[in-house]
Amino acid sequence: MNIINIEHISKVYHLGIEEVHALRDISLRIDKNEYLAIMGPSGSGKSTLMNMLGCLDTPTSGIYDFNGQSVSTMSDNELAKIRNKEIGFVFQTFNLLPRSDALHNVELPLVYAGLPYAERRERAKQTLIDVGLGDRIHHKPNELSGGQRQRVAIARALVSNPSIILADEPTGNLDSKIGEEIMQLFEEIHSKGNTIILVTHEEYIAEHAARIIRLKDGLVEKDEIGSRGNIQKPKVATE
Repeated sequence: MNIINIEHISKVYHLGIEEVHALRDISLRIDKNEYLAIMGPSGSGKSTLMNMLGCLDTPTSGIYDFNGQSVSTMSDNELAKIRNKEIGFVFQTFNLLPRSDALHNVELPLVYAGLPYAERRERAKQTLIDVGLGDRIHHKPNELSGGQRQRVAIARALVSNPSIILADEPTGNLDSKIGEEIMQLFEEIHSKGNTIILVTHEEYIAEHAARIIRLKDGLVEKDEIGSRGNIQKPKVATE
Protein backbone atom coordinates (compact mmCIF):
# COMPACT_ATOMS: atom_id res chain seq x y z
CA MET A 1 0.00 0.00 0.00
CA ASN A 2 1.42 3.40 -1.03
CA ILE A 3 1.67 5.96 1.73
CA ILE A 4 3.40 8.48 -0.54
CA ASN A 5 2.84 8.93 -4.25
CA ILE A 6 4.72 11.68 -6.10
CA GLU A 7 4.18 12.24 -9.80
CA HIS A 8 6.32 14.57 -11.92
CA ILE A 9 7.27 16.86 -9.04
CA SER A 10 9.42 19.87 -9.87
CA LYS A 11 10.60 22.72 -7.67
CA VAL A 12 11.97 25.99 -9.02
CA TYR A 13 13.35 28.77 -6.83
CA HIS A 14 13.68 32.29 -8.18
CA LEU A 15 16.78 34.07 -6.90
CA GLY A 16 16.64 37.49 -8.48
CA ILE A 17 16.71 36.89 -12.23
CA GLU A 18 18.14 33.40 -11.77
CA GLU A 19 16.03 30.24 -11.77
CA VAL A 20 17.28 27.33 -9.66
CA HIS A 21 15.74 23.96 -10.57
CA ALA A 22 16.07 22.08 -7.27
CA LEU A 23 13.88 19.13 -8.36
CA ARG A 24 13.24 18.08 -11.95
CA ASP A 25 10.24 15.90 -12.82
CA ILE A 26 10.59 13.38 -9.97
CA SER A 27 8.14 10.50 -9.61
CA LEU A 28 8.34 8.29 -6.55
CA ARG A 29 6.22 5.83 -4.59
CA ILE A 30 6.87 4.85 -0.99
CA ASP A 31 5.02 1.96 0.62
CA LYS A 32 3.66 1.74 4.13
CA ASN A 33 6.24 0.16 6.49
CA GLU A 34 9.10 0.85 4.08
CA TYR A 35 12.58 1.86 5.28
CA LEU A 36 13.97 4.25 2.68
CA ALA A 37 17.15 6.34 2.51
CA ILE A 38 17.55 9.40 0.31
CA MET A 39 21.15 10.18 -0.64
CA GLY A 40 22.92 12.76 -2.73
CA PRO A 41 25.74 15.30 -2.67
CA SER A 42 25.27 18.95 -1.77
CA GLY A 43 23.02 20.57 -4.36
CA SER A 44 21.46 17.28 -5.46
CA GLY A 45 17.99 18.24 -4.26
CA LYS A 46 17.75 15.89 -1.29
CA SER A 47 16.95 18.66 1.21
CA THR A 48 14.29 20.05 -1.12
CA LEU A 49 12.79 16.59 -1.56
CA MET A 50 12.82 16.10 2.21
CA ASN A 51 10.93 19.39 2.62
CA MET A 52 8.37 18.20 0.08
CA LEU A 53 7.91 14.81 1.73
CA GLY A 54 7.61 16.49 5.14
CA CYS A 55 5.00 18.97 3.90
CA LEU A 56 7.34 21.83 4.76
CA ASP A 57 7.14 23.10 1.19
CA THR A 58 4.96 22.64 -1.89
CA PRO A 59 6.03 21.78 -5.44
CA THR A 60 6.12 24.24 -8.32
CA SER A 61 4.42 21.57 -10.42
CA GLY A 62 3.37 17.95 -10.10
CA ILE A 63 1.20 15.86 -7.79
CA TYR A 64 1.90 14.76 -4.21
CA ASP A 65 -0.54 12.39 -2.49
CA PHE A 66 0.19 11.60 1.16
CA ASN A 67 -1.77 8.83 2.83
CA GLY A 68 -4.68 9.34 0.46
CA GLN A 69 -4.65 13.13 0.73
CA SER A 70 -3.63 15.52 -2.04
CA VAL A 71 -1.16 17.84 -0.34
CA SER A 72 0.50 19.51 -3.33
CA THR A 73 -2.04 22.35 -3.34
CA MET A 74 -2.76 22.62 0.40
CA SER A 75 -2.58 25.91 2.30
CA ASP A 76 0.05 26.52 4.98
CA ASN A 77 -2.49 25.81 7.74
CA GLU A 78 -3.56 22.55 6.10
CA LEU A 79 0.07 21.49 5.70
CA ALA A 80 0.71 22.28 9.38
CA LYS A 81 -2.12 19.94 10.38
CA ILE A 82 -0.66 17.15 8.23
CA ARG A 83 2.78 17.66 9.76
CA ASN A 84 1.50 17.58 13.32
CA LYS A 85 -0.72 14.53 12.84
CA GLU A 86 1.02 12.42 10.21
CA ILE A 87 4.77 13.10 10.32
CA GLY A 88 7.37 12.64 13.05
CA PHE A 89 10.54 14.67 12.44
CA VAL A 90 14.03 13.84 13.69
CA PHE A 91 16.73 16.45 13.01
CA GLN A 92 20.52 16.46 13.12
CA THR A 93 20.52 19.27 15.70
CA PHE A 94 17.82 17.63 17.90
CA ASN A 95 15.71 20.85 18.11
CA LEU A 96 14.84 20.39 21.78
CA LEU A 97 13.61 23.13 24.12
CA PRO A 98 16.67 23.79 26.32
CA ARG A 99 14.77 24.80 29.47
CA SER A 100 12.30 21.90 29.35
CA ASP A 101 12.89 18.37 30.57
CA ALA A 102 12.72 15.32 28.32
CA LEU A 103 9.12 14.60 29.28
CA HIS A 104 7.87 18.05 28.27
CA ASN A 105 9.89 18.00 25.03
CA VAL A 106 8.30 14.70 24.06
CA GLU A 107 4.76 15.67 24.98
CA LEU A 108 4.78 18.88 22.91
CA PRO A 109 3.14 17.37 19.79
CA LEU A 110 0.35 16.07 22.02
CA VAL A 111 -0.13 19.54 23.53
CA TYR A 112 -0.64 20.92 20.01
CA ALA A 113 -3.02 18.05 19.28
CA GLY A 114 -5.14 19.00 22.31
CA LEU A 115 -4.78 15.79 24.35
CA PRO A 116 -5.67 15.96 28.05
CA TYR A 117 -2.78 16.54 30.44
CA ALA A 118 -2.76 13.12 32.12
CA GLU A 119 -3.02 11.22 28.83
CA ARG A 120 -0.25 13.10 27.10
CA ARG A 121 2.10 12.86 30.09
CA GLU A 122 1.59 9.12 30.35
CA ARG A 123 2.08 8.58 26.63
CA ALA A 124 5.23 10.74 26.60
CA LYS A 125 6.63 8.86 29.60
CA GLN A 126 6.00 5.48 27.99
CA THR A 127 7.60 6.58 24.72
CA LEU A 128 10.72 7.71 26.56
CA ILE A 129 10.84 4.30 28.25
CA ASP A 130 10.49 2.67 24.83
CA VAL A 131 13.59 4.46 23.52
CA GLY A 132 15.64 3.56 26.60
CA LEU A 133 15.35 6.79 28.59
CA GLY A 134 13.10 5.73 31.43
CA ASP A 135 15.70 7.01 33.91
CA ARG A 136 16.16 10.39 32.17
CA ILE A 137 12.56 11.59 32.02
CA HIS A 138 13.13 14.75 34.09
CA HIS A 139 16.57 15.63 32.71
CA LYS A 140 16.99 18.75 30.59
CA PRO A 141 18.94 18.64 27.29
CA ASN A 142 22.12 20.06 28.85
CA GLU A 143 22.04 17.16 31.33
CA LEU A 144 21.97 14.58 28.53
CA SER A 145 24.60 13.24 26.14
CA GLY A 146 24.24 13.76 22.40
CA GLY A 147 22.93 10.26 21.91
CA GLN A 148 20.39 10.71 24.70
CA ARG A 149 19.22 14.01 23.21
CA GLN A 150 18.64 12.28 19.90
CA ARG A 151 16.66 9.57 21.66
CA VAL A 152 14.46 12.29 23.18
CA ALA A 153 13.98 13.72 19.67
CA ILE A 154 13.07 10.27 18.35
CA ALA A 155 10.58 9.79 21.20
CA ARG A 156 9.02 13.15 20.33
CA ALA A 157 8.71 12.00 16.70
CA LEU A 158 7.05 8.74 17.77
CA VAL A 159 4.67 9.97 20.45
CA SER A 160 1.86 10.97 18.08
CA ASN A 161 1.91 7.59 16.29
CA PRO A 162 2.63 9.29 12.94
CA SER A 163 2.28 7.73 9.50
CA ILE A 164 5.98 8.28 8.75
CA ILE A 165 9.20 9.11 10.57
CA LEU A 166 11.31 11.57 8.58
CA ALA A 167 14.90 11.70 9.82
CA ASP A 168 17.30 14.32 8.46
CA GLU A 169 20.97 13.39 9.06
CA PRO A 170 20.02 11.92 12.47
CA THR A 171 23.59 10.88 13.32
CA GLY A 172 25.34 13.97 11.93
CA ASN A 173 26.23 15.38 15.38
CA LEU A 174 27.15 12.04 16.94
CA ASP A 175 30.32 9.96 16.96
CA SER A 176 30.27 6.70 15.01
CA LYS A 177 29.63 4.44 18.03
CA ILE A 178 26.66 6.46 19.30
CA GLY A 179 25.47 6.95 15.72
CA GLU A 180 25.35 3.19 15.26
CA GLU A 181 23.30 2.83 18.45
CA ILE A 182 20.80 5.37 17.08
CA MET A 183 20.59 3.47 13.79
CA GLN A 184 19.91 0.26 15.72
CA LEU A 185 17.06 2.09 17.45
CA PHE A 186 15.64 3.07 14.04
CA GLU A 187 15.76 -0.60 13.02
CA GLU A 188 13.81 -1.53 16.14
CA ILE A 189 11.25 1.18 15.36
CA HIS A 190 10.92 -0.10 11.80
CA SER A 191 10.48 -3.66 13.01
CA LYS A 192 7.36 -2.51 14.87
CA GLY A 193 5.75 -1.44 11.60
CA ASN A 194 6.80 2.19 11.25
CA THR A 195 7.58 3.82 7.90
CA ILE A 196 10.99 5.50 8.00
CA ILE A 197 12.47 7.94 5.48
CA LEU A 198 16.11 8.73 6.18
CA VAL A 199 17.99 11.62 4.54
CA THR A 200 21.77 11.28 4.67
CA HIS A 201 24.99 11.81 2.75
CA GLU A 202 26.74 8.96 4.60
CA GLU A 203 26.85 5.66 2.73
CA TYR A 204 27.19 3.52 5.87
CA ILE A 205 24.09 5.18 7.34
CA ALA A 206 22.05 4.68 4.16
CA GLU A 207 22.96 1.00 4.14
CA HIS A 208 20.70 0.48 7.15
CA ALA A 209 17.72 1.10 4.86
CA ALA A 210 16.11 -1.49 2.63
CA ARG A 211 15.88 0.91 -0.32
CA ILE A 212 18.12 3.78 -1.40
CA ILE A 213 17.11 6.70 -3.63
CA ARG A 214 20.16 8.50 -5.06
CA LEU A 215 19.66 12.06 -6.32
CA LYS A 216 21.87 14.09 -8.64
CA ASP A 217 21.15 17.55 -10.03
CA GLY A 218 17.51 17.37 -8.97
CA LEU A 219 16.89 14.01 -10.63
CA VAL A 220 16.59 10.44 -9.36
CA GLU A 221 19.86 8.92 -10.52
CA LYS A 222 19.25 5.49 -8.97
CA ASP A 223 16.46 3.72 -7.09
CA GLU A 224 18.04 0.59 -5.69
CA ILE A 225 17.68 -2.13 -3.08
CA GLY A 226 19.93 -1.58 -0.07
CA SER A 227 21.92 -4.26 1.70
CA ARG A 228 18.95 -4.89 4.00
CA GLY A 229 16.48 -5.05 1.12
CA ASN A 230 16.19 -8.81 1.31
CA ILE A 231 15.07 -8.60 4.94
CA GLN A 232 11.37 -9.27 5.21
CA LYS A 233 9.20 -6.29 6.06
CA PRO A 234 7.57 -6.37 9.46
CA LYS A 235 4.13 -7.91 9.53
CA VAL A 236 1.51 -5.42 10.55
CA ALA A 237 -1.99 -6.42 11.55
CA THR A 238 -4.62 -5.11 9.15
CA GLU A 239 -8.10 -4.12 10.10
